Amino acid sequence: MKLAFLGTSDFAVPALQALIDAGHEVVAVYTRAPKPAGRGQKEQKTPVHRLAEPLGLAVQTPRTLRTDEAAADFKALDLDAGVVVSYGHILPKSFLEAPLLGCLNIHGSLLPRWRGAAPIQRALLSGDDKSGVTIIRMDEGLDTGAMLLAEEVPIRADTTAGALHDDLATLGARLIVSALDGLVAGTLEAVPQPEDGVTYAHKLQREEGALDWRRPAAELDRQVRAFDPWPGTYFDAPAPGGGTERIKVLSATLALAAGAPGTVAIARDGVPTVACGVGGIRLLRLQRPGKGPVDGAAFARGFPLAGTVLPPPADTPAMRPAG
Repeated sequence: MKLAFLGTSDFAVPALQALIDAGHEVVAVYTRAPKPAGRGQKEQKTPVHRLAEPLGLAVQTPRTLRTDEAAADFKALDLDAGVVVSYGHILPKSFLEAPLLGCLNIHGSLLPRWRGAAPIQRALLSGDDKSGVTIIRMDEGLDTGAMLLAEEVPIRADTTAGALHDDLATLGARLIVSALDGLVAGTLEAVPQPEDGVTYAHKLQREEGALDWRRPAAELDRQVRAFDPWPGTYFDAPAPGGGTERIKVLSATLALAAGAPGTVAIARDGVPTVACGVGGIRLLRLQRPGKGPVDGAAFARGFPLAGTVLPPPADTPAMRPAG
């Protein structure tokens, strides 16, 4: 098929590669414009751009799609379909209607649950026992299009957002190829999403990473896993030389603990354990500002935590509700 691919992040890369490997003709790749990044603030191309350019694919980086010129250029491609994955721009009606078969989207959830920007993290935060990928034919709503294919993936007790992201990216790449095959063969029919069970995955805020020891340990465990690798979780602790330090929590697990929320004890193996509103958390991997990550026992040897009562965050933002 003659396709345009519209994607930006790492999540989109396996899908573009799969379409190329399947023999589809990708006549244009749309991605976000390069942005300054890193210490030198050098402009960096998106992951999709970095894949597409060496393959000789025509790369477009429009700042907006909402111009007559952008719409005319897209229509002139004379596409069979557009494939949209983690692009970052909302497609106007002119783009959605230009390809013969419309625009298909790879969404990282089992729709209609977790429409929106952060479906992977919100599923983990809410304690869902499964996630998945849905292929939809896009309409003008937010992830409201009719469904073509869906497949689920279990969420385990140790699943992190990073691991689930990679699993769903691989699954989405396989499903989009199957969806296009099914459309060509006439064996796929788009099914409207059910009206029940709609939830919204609101965009992540960095401040949501603050750990509030007054909450149940099970919620904090999910928070650590949901925000790994971004935006990460953290707490403030009294520093050895005075003042406080912001400590990143890179890995944790549930534990038994006693005492007021925030009370730190050191287990026999040297790993710090923090009492929570219900239960406790073992801090398995931590990082001080300007230092490298270390395991919990090594951290506790260099940073006195035993007997400390860690304060709750001063201004913890409310966690987004499940809906």
